[in-house]
Amino acid sequence: SPAWGQGKNRSHQKPNSLAGLQEENSVTHHEVKCQGKPSARIYRKGEEKRKAGNAVRSAMKSEEQKIKDARRGPLAPFPNQKSEATEPPKTPPSSCDSANAAVTKQALKKSSRKSKAERQSEERKRIDELIESGKEEGMKIDLIGGKGRGVIATKQFSRGDFVVEDHGDLIEIAGAKKREALYTQDPSTGCYMYYFQYLGKAYCVDATRETNRLGRLINHSKGGNCQTKLHDIDGVSHLNLIASRDIAAGEELLYGYGDRSKASTEAHPWLKH
Repeated sequence: SPAWGQGKNRSHQKPNSLAGLQEENSVTHHEVKCQGKPSARIYRKGEEKRKAGNAVRSAMKSEEQKIKDARRGPLAPFPNQKSEATEPPKTPPSSCDSANAAVTKQALKKSSRKSKAERQSEERKRIDELIESGKEEGMKIDLIGGKGRGVIATKQFSRGDFVVEDHGDLIEIAGAKKREALYTQDPSTGCYMYYFQYLGKAYCVDATRETNRLGRLINHSKGGNCQTKLHDIDGVSHLNLIASRDIAAGEELLYGYGDRSKASTEAHPWLKH
């Protein structure tokens, strides 16, 4: 109907326009009484009622729209507006959240970090396996000028690394002296004996017997790059060679054979160096 169409056109009026219309209606009604024209008055009254009704509807629609907007929220799209997939605004992390994240990260690092005892236990097991299997890694036999056979590193060893076992017969000092006396009678036999003290008692590792083990072929030097260390496996002692400094690939592996008797140094002069 025309009245509804007019009200629709006025839907953008402010809510306080209702008060203005009411005031205007009262003045118009007074003027119509004074003029005394019934037909005009009836028409004006009908028109005024329609205008007032339209204004009320417009105000009600405006209030309803406000309620809908409030329910929809600030991020919801309007009815005629295309909705776009937008991410909700990211709120900056609070200092408390940052602190909690740092603590969690630190806890994860600690849990993934192995203790010193765990690392030592794993390294010991690895050395046990190498000794028991006879596996000798990172070295090869080579001919050394003035010495004969020797052992060359084929990889880098860091200070403190296990290098190889000085594999041989572990004997007490009395038996070692007897063997050494026999070896000195034939200089071609060579000298593969290492003397050491353990818990106040003298021992010797005799590696003179020919085997395929590389550790027994490592030559003597008082300024060597390896040092000896006893390693126990199920009550049996093994003499290991440990890198006393960083060793580069291509270097000859050397260690001191320990205190030597006068007879040994006379038979093998290189033991003096």
